[in-house]
Amino acid sequence: MSRTAPRVHLDQPGIEHLKRLQQALDPELRVTLRMRDGSRLVGTLLDRPTIQQFRGPDGREGTNGQLRIDLGGGDIRDLWLDEVAHYTPMGSS
Repeated sequence: MSRTAPRVHLDQPGIEHLKRLQQALDPELRVTLRMRDGSRLVGTLLDRPTIQQFRGPDGREGTNGQLRIDLGGGDIRDLWLDEVAHYTPMGSS
């Protein structure tokens, strides 16, 4: 495995949070994301988030996910799924 993530989750509650987000965040859904750092992003999801096994900075293998969102004006971002604390759906684009 060559993929690394800034954080990986080994605990069941952390992994369940990722799974709940993955199941709820549909492609083309317009959402407001409240991030763990307190910031908010508003945009349209381009794909369903993925959850995969990664190696963390310490070399341990664990779980994290990735999310791609179009914030408009050509600003497309790839985010780590565990950075999302909460989401509010705003409808489909």
